[in-house]
Amino acid sequence: MATTSQPALAEKPSILIQFDTDPQPSVFDRVVAVDAGVQHLFSYSGVTPETVIGLVHGAIFTRSSRSLNRTAIFIGGSDVAAGEALLVAVRKAMIPDFGLRVSVMLDSNGANTTASAAVRAASKHLDLGKSKALVLGGTGPVGQRVARLLARQGADVRVGSRQKDRAEMVCAAIRAEVPGAKLTAVATASSTDGPAALDGRDLVIAAGAAGAVLLPLKIRIACKSLKVAIDLNGVPPTGIEGIQLHDKGVDRDGIVAYGALGVGDTKMKIHRAAIEQLFTSSDQIIDAEECYLLAQSL
Repeated sequence: MATTSQPALAEKPSILIQFDTDPQPSVFDRVVAVDAGVQHLFSYSGVTPETVIGLVHGAIFTRSSRSLNRTAIFIGGSDVAAGEALLVAVRKAMIPDFGLRVSVMLDSNGANTTASAAVRAASKHLDLGKSKALVLGGTGPVGQRVARLLARQGADVRVGSRQKDRAEMVCAAIRAEVPGAKLTAVATASSTDGPAALDGRDLVIAAGAAGAVLLPLKIRIACKSLKVAIDLNGVPPTGIEGIQLHDKGVDRDGIVAYGALGVGDTKMKIHRAAIEQLFTSSDQIIDAEECYLLAQSL
């Protein structure tokens, strides 16, 4: 009697569970998830480390371990520190010894994808292992990640802040994660701080608060070593005076310039690629470094 083979197990639909630390889940993150091909999107707002365990268990106990690669978690919201705390809690709620875990991506405030896009842009024009960089707004969420990614590539990085002690704290935190990192905290509060902070740098990335000019045009032009300038502020006036929002590798006064929208295209590609990658296995943690690896592959 002829035998028939069992039909292949149908692939489960993809489910992305959005944990947002804000009162309302980010519409931006939801749209990107849909554009990345997510079939079902569950969104939760106001998620905290204290409330996350039930949500995680709902994700890991409802499908067999063979199908958990079709479920993933995205952590977002405007507060990066809250997102980082949530990631720790999410990982603790998993049960990896029994294969009960799903992949997780952290991109609160778009910090990881934006920083990765900026560093990737710089790498197209400079050997980052030999670069001397200045990160303005270096104590903010994006600035910290830019400095960390540059340090991992071997760059000599100055972390700029209006409060030097805060920059020192960031440098210490990065050194703890990146042994041998070349980091220096610099003050950028006064008009005389700017030229000294920029002196000898071939790369400057501005990641400060919206609407604040961090690098005036006259200081930028006076720096003869500068080769690449990247401004991540999308709200006029730009953080680096003279750079336009849509600049994407254009010449501005003899340097290669990128504006926020010029970097934004790559940031969006990284975000979508990261969402897609979540569903290739159930054991991934996608943070800044993983986003940068994706950026290099684009």
